[in-house]
Amino acid sequence: MKKTILMTSLLASVLLVNCGPKMNDNTKSSSADGVSIEDVDPMPYANSITAEELKEMLYVYASDEFEGRNTGEPGQKKAVAYLKEFYENQNIAAALDSTYFQTVPESFFRAGSGIKASENVVAYIKGSTKPEEYIIISAHLDHVGMSDDGEVYNGADDDGSGTVGLLEIAEAFNDAVKAGHAPQRSVVFLHVTGEEKGLYGSRYYAENPIFPLANTVADLNIDMIGRVDDAHKDNENYIYLIGSDKLSTELDSISTAVNEKYMNIDLDYTYNDDKDPNRFYYRSDHYNFAKNGVPIIFYFNGVHADYHKVSDTPDKINYPMLQKRTQLVFLTAWELANRADRIVVDKK
Repeated sequence: MKKTILMTSLLASVLLVNCGPKMNDNTKSSSADGVSIEDVDPMPYANSITAEELKEMLYVYASDEFEGRNTGEPGQKKAVAYLKEFYENQNIAAALDSTYFQTVPESFFRAGSGIKASENVVAYIKGSTKPEEYIIISAHLDHVGMSDDGEVYNGADDDGSGTVGLLEIAEAFNDAVKAGHAPQRSVVFLHVTGEEKGLYGSRYYAENPIFPLANTVADLNIDMIGRVDDAHKDNENYIYLIGSDKLSTELDSISTAVNEKYMNIDLDYTYNDDKDPNRFYYRSDHYNFAKNGVPIIFYFNGVHADYHKVSDTPDKINYPMLQKRTQLVFLTAWELANRADRIVVDKK
């Protein structure tokens, strides 16, 4: 997560919706095996997201070899190569004419910052019946690099946890495709660079969208979902949700209904309050979608003593909760991708 607070105007007042809607209406679309996609149980695919696989990937992605994944530096280049190889191995398509990299040029960064050109990594699964509507799932691939004396800021939680969660979500969707259950809407897996420098990668994507923002149904952004903060030390079964009701009351109620049906995680809206001094709503990559009218949900475990320190290492991740939270994001994306009607933007 970006440490500097971005000072921007508030988009909307808060309206929390506690009851979930009917998950789908009676409009049906058949998948390859003749079963309506609305009738397909997504839990077998959600259960393919495991703590063991998340741990295996995170111990690589947040290792010293990746040198803290500083934007434009060699460690970040290793990180994007790792992500590209994953999608190639999964046979998940690149978003840009057979390349997974959306280059963010050096000139896009703040003048005099010394930040070198970098890359967003973008893959997608094309929708079966509504391919020109898009669900984006995002996480930032970068971290803050190394200290002057060579210590590595591994960024296991920030945002290695979101990155490997996104990879597991992509694999779960791909497993469904292989079983003949492709999503109705296209699902975009967006790994953005330069978040720690000022949300640059997501801003570049929003200003140069690969898929039209007008056709983007929602962005589900994952930034730090692998730890338990002090406020929940007696109840680790939680996740902070931020922004889910800011632009679409329907998105918030769908999110609640999905959680109640499948996961039963405590949804904590503490940081969704417009008056919260932390202003987390403005501090991660979802905001560059929200300010352009795209409904968002930001999934977040809260800060902890290792935030932006060399001690943010893979051994401190709560892998069972990382699994559950990742499954929740997948199931929410599944519902958004496969429900008959696109969610309505009813708030400004």
